[in-house]
Amino acid sequence: MNLSELRPAEGAKQNDNFRRGRGHGSGNGKTAGKGHKGQKARSGAPRPGFEGGQMPLYRRLPKRGFTCRNSKEIVAINVDVLNRFEDGAEVTIASLIESGIIKNPKDGVKILGNGELTKKLDVKVNAFSASAAQKIQALGGKAEVI
Repeated sequence: MNLSELRPAEGAKQNDNFRRGRGHGSGNGKTAGKGHKGQKARSGAPRPGFEGGQMPLYRRLPKRGFTCRNSKEIVAINVDVLNRFEDGAEVTIASLIESGIIKNPKDGVKILGNGELTKKLDVKVNAFSASAAQKIQALGGKAEVI
């Protein structure tokens, strides 16, 4: 089973324009699906999450952490992975996706200096570490920031 194959149970979903409380013949008459008496049977039933005045769960649990709205998610690749390309090839974000090195570039791609590079390449990505740029240029390649 895949996430894309999930469906609600048969009869679990009702159309919004279904007319409740329109007599026995409609199949949803009399109590109109609200059962007999009680707070939830009446108009003005409490909002979702209301626990009868008890401190609700969403307020009892502590809030944790902080999410920076300005942070960027950068995909990091080591220099030795670039040995998959032919000598003299131009390496771009599109060619990295095509070769299967990365799946989703997110907010950018950065080349890091781990490992050894054995081929001369023209690399065009969003960022380079100092050691990665040095290793690419040492073999006569170009490290170009786009």
